[in-house]
Amino acid sequence: MMAVMKFPTLVPGRFGHRDNRFRATVLVEGEEQWAHVPNSGRLTELFVPGRPLWLAPAGAPHRKTAYDLKLVEYAGVLVSVDARLPNPLLAEALAAGRLPSFPYPEVSREVALGESRLDFHLSGPDGVCWLETKSVTLVEKGIARFPDAPTGRGRRHLLELEQVCGDGARAVVIFVIQRPDARVFRPHESADPAFAETLRRVAAAGVEVRALTCQVSRAEIVIAGEIPVDLS
Repeated sequence: MMAVMKFPTLVPGRFGHRDNRFRATVLVEGEEQWAHVPNSGRLTELFVPGRPLWLAPAGAPHRKTAYDLKLVEYAGVLVSVDARLPNPLLAEALAAGRLPSFPYPEVSREVALGESRLDFHLSGPDGVCWLETKSVTLVEKGIARFPDAPTGRGRRHLLELEQVCGDGARAVVIFVIQRPDARVFRPHESADPAFAETLRRVAAAGVEVRALTCQVSRAEIVIAGEIPVDLS
């Protein structure tokens, strides 16, 4: 099941404070710098002043942020916070045939469906499959949870999957946990009860709910394996 994405050379730093959804102030060699946060979640348990983190220097000229925030160290565990990574990780695994339960030779990404754009449309002799990925960073006592803040967009994606499932296509949502220390996945009831209720509903209607963990180092992120999903 291995799928790998390499990181560029990363720079160590410390978390300062979050300025807005997509920007944080960080300390690099004791100096305050701005870093782009590629994740709209709250990340409250990770974004603590002084916490070690790893940054990718920005390559584009004239950017207001000097870095992209890539990794946060939490209780000895490296956590990838880039919510853009699950899609290319899954795309690499699908293209290389590393996900045998998805035997579809034709893979399209970011395909319009209803009011949404779902991450993958797969097709082949085995039929059609719509696949949506969700990035997970929150793990509490071995339990991976999503979301960490209310997400109407995420709920809409689930309802779109339920619709195509009712029309006879295969529909799957995969929660990609960007850290290695989760043993089971559960929806985060207290953060977004509507999402949790919708996830249970669409699962009962036939949408497959799956969860994958990742090994994370300063060099790369690797899909490690599948863990159980608990919707009870």
